[in-house]
Amino acid sequence: QVQLVESGGGLVQAGESLRLSCVASGTILSANTMGWWRQAPGNQRELVAISVSTGQTIYTPAVKGRFTISRDNAKNTVYLNMGSLKADDTAVYYCNQGRPGQPTVPGPYWGQGTQVTVTT
Repeated sequence: QVQLVESGGGLVQAGESLRLSCVASGTILSANTMGWWRQAPGNQRELVAISVSTGQTIYTPAVKGRFTISRDNAKNTVYLNMGSLKADDTAVYYCNQGRPGQPTVPGPYWGQGTQVTVTT
């Protein structure tokens, strides 16, 4: 069974940076699309960034240029480097293994989430 465990969230001030990690087990990371999603209070879960197994990356416009998704297949780990954080980035961030051929559609496997809070 696929398990995803996120870490790295925290409380930071606007303009600072954080790096989130997602360690996957029960799956072969190199063969799969992996993504980061987030959900703020009262909002639906939304796509943040996707890393396709081909190397392609996709970002939501709100984070493009500030966030970078990367992966270490040898460690079965996906990262999200978040820079120039804004209050609007405050949310619970989730790791997800995407669906084959549909990189922006979330798959059934989610981590437990990690809270990111950005203060002004």
